Amino acid sequence: MLERRGDYAFDYNLHGGTAPVTMQWLFHEQSRLPVAVQTWELPPGGTEGMHSHPDSGRALEELYVVIEGTARMTVDSQVHDLAAGDAVLAPAGSEHDLANTGSGPLRVLVVWGEPGTADYTAFGSHRSAKAARAGDATTS
Repeated sequence: MLERRGDYAFDYNLHGGTAPVTMQWLFHEQSRLPVAVQTWELPPGGTEGMHSHPDSGRALEELYVVIEGTARMTVDSQVHDLAAGDAVLAPAGSEHDLANTGSGPLRVLVVWGEPGTADYTAFGSHRSAKAARAGDATTS
């Protein structure tokens, strides 16, 4: 299966943001992964809108990865300035908002779903990621 950028894009208003987000839900109703995988494009000055997905409702965790442009992401009063390749995790229940701070479009990969666990310990990349994080912890 292949989806190209823009194949199934649509404009969508998120959480009272300042402008519609051009969104593509990748492999909607085709993938069996227990998460939604989307690309979003926000215009200059566009925001998602401050919101949360509380534990009392349908708790959702969201992972944002900047593909192109610059952004400011606020998560529970912590402000993060982001560029291409940077990622932010918005845990379930956190108040968060994404804003395009650049003069061009902001492109973001967003993966979201209900929190849970999976066992990836049998994979070599899992061991390498764990080792890399252990190295980061000792150098900070």
